[in-house]
Amino acid sequence: MTATDVDKTTATREVTAPEVVPFGWEATRQVAREFGDDEARFRFPAADDPTPGTRRLLSMSLYASMLGLGGVGVGVRGLVSQFGGGVPGWYTWVLAVLGMVSVALAVGAFLSIHRRWLPWVLLVAAALPLAADVMLAVAY
Repeated sequence: MTATDVDKTTATREVTAPEVVPFGWEATRQVAREFGDDEARFRFPAADDPTPGTRRLLSMSLYASMLGLGGVGVGVRGLVSQFGGGVPGWYTWVLAVLGMVSVALAVGAFLSIHRRWLPWVLLVAAALPLAADVMLAVAY
């Protein structure tokens, strides 16, 4: 047995990205044709995608971190209100659902970072349920 024989037997099969995370990359051409779009709206960036601009990524990250800090503040306020008593039964559930909607919109913004306006629309939309959360937390 030679060294090349050992290399051939121990060589591992190369795994492609869609095999690892099939939902994260662009849709197949057949699915794209069905929806009438050659490019997926929301997807993880592929290896050959250009990197987003530093300013764009930094500004989106700062905006999302402000949303996150607001969400943590609402969560702490909701927890204190819940322990203090005197809040209706629906209060905690509504806070949680509005917070999850806000987080889902922010995640969608980062998954669409290669689009021109969609990330910003989604980040602004993520602020709306958070604003409703803040008003609800202040009211109780």
